[in-house]
Amino acid sequence: MKPAATASPSAPTGPSVGTFVAGPMVLAGLILAAALTRLLPHPPNFSPVAAIALFGGAYFASRQWAFIVPLVAMLISDLALASINGGIYASWFSGVGIWLGYACVALTTALGFGLRGRVGGGRVLGFGLAASVLFFVASNFGAWLMMPEYPKSVGGLGMAYTAAIPFFQWTVLGTLFYSALLFGGFALLRSRVPALRAQTA
Repeated sequence: MKPAATASPSAPTGPSVGTFVAGPMVLAGLILAAALTRLLPHPPNFSPVAAIALFGGAYFASRQWAFIVPLVAMLISDLALASINGGIYASWFSGVGIWLGYACVALTTALGFGLRGRVGGGRVLGFGLAASVLFFVASNFGAWLMMPEYPKSVGGLGMAYTAAIPFFQWTVLGTLFYSALLFGGFALLRSRVPALRAQTA
């Protein structure tokens, strides 16, 4: 009689434990590292904030963590800036401007969802420019609300935006620079580390 065939161990069909651990931790580490560069000397408005929000929205499989991690990273860097520098950074926490800033991070994260599974140089460039415009509009609206030198009128709002135009180039350059670092760096990591090739969270 022919012996009955024994079942061979089946190959795992889902991602390994390492995949679930490595992916979100690497994403969070990259985002926090980029956020903490705000503590380094830099031109005005040359910031990683929009880039980290886009990056989180593009790569975290969990939409919940896509919002939480960039917001927490921004909060940590804001607290560090307030502790080190005081002044405008400390007063930032008592005004409406901070809520506009964090709302911008959340909106930019949602914008980053449009990059999911379709990350490419041209798309990152376009989304980075859109995020820069969003931050320009919202942050300077906050400046108009908070700063007494701007009359609380349409004319005063126009003054706030006009005064900010020379700094907009740094907003764009900062967003594109950090987007290149984050998206490019993570693409390189994914090409070398199999555990990072699937969206995880």
